[in-house]
Amino acid sequence: MSTELHWFKSTYSGPESGNCVEVATCPHTIHIRDSKDLAVPALAVSPTSWTSFVEFAAS
Repeated sequence: MSTELHWFKSTYSGPESGNCVEVATCPHTIHIRDSKDLAVPALAVSPTSWTSFVEFAAS
């Protein structure tokens, strides 16, 4: 079983890779990172917390 995370960024992010947030999903954790500085640890939240954040951000 592979433990490698598969990161993706929003289709709203520009091709210049400037200010981008990337997300990787696992069954029990959502990982979020700043693509400009991969030395900074990724944030890990529960799927419930991520859903609440996305719903809040969309409103």
